[in-house]
Amino acid sequence: MARAVALVAIVFAIAAPASAHAAEPLVGIGEQHPTIFGDPWWHALQTHRVRYVAAWDALRFDWSRAEVDAYMAAAHAAGADVLLGFGHSRLPSPRQFQREFLRFRARYPWVHEYLTWNEANHCSQPTCRRPDIAARYYNALRRVCPHCTIVAADLLDSRRLPTWVKAFRRRAGGHKLIWGLHNYIDANRFRTRGTLSLLRAAPGAVWFTETGGLVERNNGSPVEFPENKWHAARATRWVFQRLARLSPRVRRVYLYQWTPPPNTTWDSALIGPDGRPRPAYRVLYDHLRAAAQRTARAHGR
Repeated sequence: MARAVALVAIVFAIAAPASAHAAEPLVGIGEQHPTIFGDPWWHALQTHRVRYVAAWDALRFDWSRAEVDAYMAAAHAAGADVLLGFGHSRLPSPRQFQREFLRFRARYPWVHEYLTWNEANHCSQPTCRRPDIAARYYNALRRVCPHCTIVAADLLDSRRLPTWVKAFRRRAGGHKLIWGLHNYIDANRFRTRGTLSLLRAAPGAVWFTETGGLVERNNGSPVEFPENKWHAARATRWVFQRLARLSPRVRRVYLYQWTPPPNTTWDSALIGPDGRPRPAYRVLYDHLRAAAQRTARAHGR
């Protein structure tokens, strides 16, 4: 294992310098399956942040509660810091949403970071045309968990993003909001437009709560990307070398996903079905090592 990790660092290098005044964005993995926590390749990264998305009403049903419990137990045992996001299912009232959130808080009291609603501006979600109610969900979470870290709105880098953000901000309480962004279009087309549109539309910290390079996709989307493991590596490099450096307000990057599930329609995984690292993993590994070295030099260590 040690020899394999050393080979990763030697063969795949990232040499771009970081901004002298900016702290390195924290890095995590978006992954829905708990097997990540037993994978030695995950441990080799030495990053303990993960993002997990559950249905807002998952604790109401035995099968979904068991799924969440299994993930959370494995994450807690591995010492992972979970960014817990909500979504899916039908549109609840703010009071229903708050009530179920309190159940999550009681069941997993060690979790302190939350994401209000996953991909809230995507029209697969019931919040797509309701930024007002998405803001009310955020207000409800903030009201009952004032000391939690909460991603106020989690968005795709679409053309309608600025309009959605403007409507959300009119209803959201507070001024220091955290904004989540899934900037797949920027990452896979090697551009910056979508990320810049959020930075211009919304003051405050920005987290890339889901991003990465596409290996294969069969979900019927009209948005076209290149698709192969080498493209995914180049896109991952673009995320770190270009997108994450657009502003010091970009504070976190969560790459999605760890391994592709069986019969998946979306594959942006860092580890292949054979359990071996893909080139994008090697880009990530080297970035983390280089970032750690830069941070150490900045602090005189």
